[in-house]
Amino acid sequence: MMRRAYQAALLSFAVAFTILAAVLTSNAQQTKAIPRLCFLTFEPGTLASHSPRFEAFFVALRELGYVHGRNITIEFLSANANNDRFPELIAECLRLKPDIIAVTTTPAARLSKNATRDIPVVMVALGDPVGTGLVESLAKPGGNLTGMSQMVPELAAKRLALLKDAVPGITRVLVLTFLTDPIAPLQVAALTKAAPSLGITLQVQDIRTAADLPAAFDAGVKQRAEGLLTTAESIFVLNGARVADLAAQHKLPAIYPYTMQVVDAGGLIAYDIVSADLHRRAAGYIDRILKGAKASDLPVQQPTNFELVINEGLPKRLA
Repeated sequence: MMRRAYQAALLSFAVAFTILAAVLTSNAQQTKAIPRLCFLTFEPGTLASHSPRFEAFFVALRELGYVHGRNITIEFLSANANNDRFPELIAECLRLKPDIIAVTTTPAARLSKNATRDIPVVMVALGDPVGTGLVESLAKPGGNLTGMSQMVPELAAKRLALLKDAVPGITRVLVLTFLTDPIAPLQVAALTKAAPSLGITLQVQDIRTAADLPAAFDAGVKQRAEGLLTTAESIFVLNGARVADLAAQHKLPAIYPYTMQVVDAGGLIAYDIVSADLHRRAAGYIDRILKGAKASDLPVQQPTNFELVINEGLPKRLA
């Protein structure tokens, strides 16, 4: 009789233990924190209404199974076209305790690197991570940063050569640049090196805000500029239509680094990477890191696809 009672007690204990274990496991699954991604950008917008050029990144995340509010939290932090806001955005990001950070501009990447050595940072598509000192090398980035490079200095020199091909007699080119961004001086250096062999004299104008654009064009015209080139910084994405309009007013044939934002707005030529390809690959790095990969083990990737777009209707506006 006592043996039966003992066996019954053991059975009851086993059942209770199994139920308790199941409850604890269920609760643990329910309370498990979902990963948090901070997305830092120069361009205005929100997660629901962001720049079209980021669409490929967020679509790729969804295709990889990441749905905001369900199995990932995405904090969209915009500097609203003001680089001075990045320090406070980085501080806000760190207060949110993200598992990973994505950056779309070099100033944000530099501040992120200085602010944390532990949180992995993915560069969605930056100008020159090696040249700006963000990573040690493309193959072995080291530290907590990795992602995509746009090869911007090399492409700046290529654009100058394409402008010369399009307008063979050109000898003086107005260069609009945004030297606040660390990627800009590298492009100006590449242009300065390439210009003599093309028989071109550069007229470099530093733009701090969009309000500086008319004066920069006036200065270029006074120096008898015959063409226009802009370096590749986010300020020229946001003000692409304004730049193209001023170029047309001053009858300056121009080449730009962004096809969607500038040629569609009335520019003459654009030579660009296929940025959607890099953005999709950046989303893939987010996925790999959240699944356990180390940023330092993932090589920085470069673009493999480029596009040249020519606005056939613009020469009539310049005549």
